[in-house]
Amino acid sequence: MLRATLRRKLHRLLSRAIVLCGLGIAATLPALAGPTSLPAAVAADMPGARLAGEGSFRWMGLKIYDAALWVGDSGLDPGTPFAHRFALDLAYARNLQGKKIAQASSEQIEKLGEGSPGQLEAWTRRMEQLFPDVAERTHITGVYLPGRGANFYRDGKRLGEIADPDFARAFFSIWLDPRTSAPDLRTALLRNAVNRPAGVAVDNPTPPSTAR
Repeated sequence: MLRATLRRKLHRLLSRAIVLCGLGIAATLPALAGPTSLPAAVAADMPGARLAGEGSFRWMGLKIYDAALWVGDSGLDPGTPFAHRFALDLAYARNLQGKKIAQASSEQIEKLGEGSPGQLEAWTRRMEQLFPDVAERTHITGVYLPGRGANFYRDGKRLGEIADPDFARAFFSIWLDPRTSAPDLRTALLRNAVNRPAGVAVDNPTPPSTAR
């Protein structure tokens, strides 16, 4: 009985950790095998996409997911991240329930102070409907659509769209807002997001190992 209870508690904690739980014992590490291109279906939403940055999110030494940020021809200014399209790809390293992913996302949005209580309730319900269960190596990709909302994909196959600009900004703020629970991961994702003049070298997108 005690062992089963501990397993349930660990699973709940892992479910919350997948969306940047910010417990002070998380680490952002280089992704071991970053993606080289977006799936064709996702690339259709992101013409001219290039990899801006990537990193791995770990909790208590356990990898939760690899994250990669893709930007379009206009790049992405960290000060105004929602001016142009971008894609955030999460490659999961363990089995997690879609409902738990949705609830953890909602918790992080609430911590950032985004949305009214009514909006949070509606957003949580919509995420629970849309987000699937994931297994090791499952990719969930979200594409930010300015002024419209967000498209979501599982392993390159479209899951659906949440057509709500407020939701889209609140959801991707989990990773891109300066108040994020994982600032080191934000730094890694945004490493080469800004377009540079021709001839200016691009930094190595793989960040050094860091821990908080």
